[in-house]
Amino acid sequence: MLSFGGGVARIGSSVLMCKRASERRIMNRGGGAGAGLGSGSGPTAAAAAAAAQKQKTLLQRVENDIGNIVDNFSHLVNVARVNDPPVRNSQEAFMMEMRAARMVQAADSLLKLVSELKQTAIFSGFASLNDHVEQRIVEFNQQAEKSDRTLSRIVEEAAASLKELESHYYSSLQRTTHPTES
Repeated sequence: MLSFGGGVARIGSSVLMCKRASERRIMNRGGGAGAGLGSGSGPTAAAAAAAAQKQKTLLQRVENDIGNIVDNFSHLVNVARVNDPPVRNSQEAFMMEMRAARMVQAADSLLKLVSELKQTAIFSGFASLNDHVEQRIVEFNQQAEKSDRTLSRIVEEAAASLKELESHYYSSLQRTTHPTES
């Protein structure tokens, strides 16, 4: 009878270390649950709370899926021993197939989670890009209004100056001493 008990413990601890490292990376990238939440209210605080809740849910999914993979792998290795009775071997083969199928399901769930995270990153990028574009539109509209007011003021000042110059010209001696040619 073969025993893989020590190998399972080493592999299980390695997988758990990888799991903890990935959790730390996710927490550091997102700033941790509740990071950036102020005491303010409004859409920003609500969005931050929703993001923190979504992050918590995603971390729970990661933890559950990795736990399933580790558990099923350790059970798979424990069942993977050769026994003398053929009935027992067929039972263990069935158990191995079942555990392997569960590992595949958990791995598939992790792949779907990665895909969801990528889509979230893409769509949040578009949302922030749209917000930036809208902010720039507002800034340019304000700048256009300011330019219009400045141009209106310049037109009024030029008209007043031109009127003043015309009155000086028509009332000056220069105009009367130089006859115009017709």
